[in-house]
Amino acid sequence: MREVKKVILRLLYNLLVVVLSAFFVLPILWLIFTPFNENPTLALQFPLNPTLENFSKVIENDYAIAAFKNSLIQSFGATFLVLFLASLAAYAFSRVELPGKNIIMYILVLFSSIVTGIAAMVPLFFLLLRVGLIDTHLGVILVFSGGFLPTAVFLLKDFVDSISTSYEESAIISGASKFQIFKDIIFPLSRPGMVVIGVYTFVQVWSNFLIPFLFLRSEGKMPASVAIYSFTNQVGMPKIDLISTYSLLYTIPVIALYLFANKKYGFRFYGGLKG
Repeated sequence: MREVKKVILRLLYNLLVVVLSAFFVLPILWLIFTPFNENPTLALQFPLNPTLENFSKVIENDYAIAAFKNSLIQSFGATFLVLFLASLAAYAFSRVELPGKNIIMYILVLFSSIVTGIAAMVPLFFLLLRVGLIDTHLGVILVFSGGFLPTAVFLLKDFVDSISTSYEESAIISGASKFQIFKDIIFPLSRPGMVVIGVYTFVQVWSNFLIPFLFLRSEGKMPASVAIYSFTNQVGMPKIDLISTYSLLYTIPVIALYLFANKKYGFRFYGGLKG
């Protein structure tokens, strides 16, 4: 009797795993197959006669291509700014004896969840309006950077902490300046951490809809995350061919970035070498 119960429980468990897996796998299969169908629908259909016509429609759509460029500008801009400032701040927090620096770090991380949250959108809007950065890529980049920077500093500080100070002491004896120490020692040894933070920031900016939607006014400056919502016909019905194709293309940069970083660094969460 116990054996029968075990078999039944095992079957129920396997059935549950299959059902849950289907919720994740089916949308991915739809995203992969639908762009190659001549008449794509919301139903999952394997393309019997694959076509690239839908991709041609997207490429010929100037608004769609411009949106991709805007996404790259905003994503790379915010990622570069976050990495540049976070690396300098993390080095300073790690090496300088500042009273209460740990408390400052935790407070920054705590409030960073508010900066890019919905509650901060109104004050941020008026702030950007005051300084003339509404409807600019720079304004969007600064908002993203302000939201992700505290977390980036907090994480990167752990990588810098794990780098032995003996490397810096040897460099100082050799006559190296602070900038040379940072460039030739700290930066290379903390590179895996910077890659993790860089990928995280890029993905978050690339997929964000709310911030560019609120702070940009010109259609020509909208990123792909906003542009995809404009693919409708005259009566407001979604164009499945454009949406599916654009969605597939939209995922490629993120997947490519992840595969490149994973192959090169493996996303290993460690800092520098121990002396």
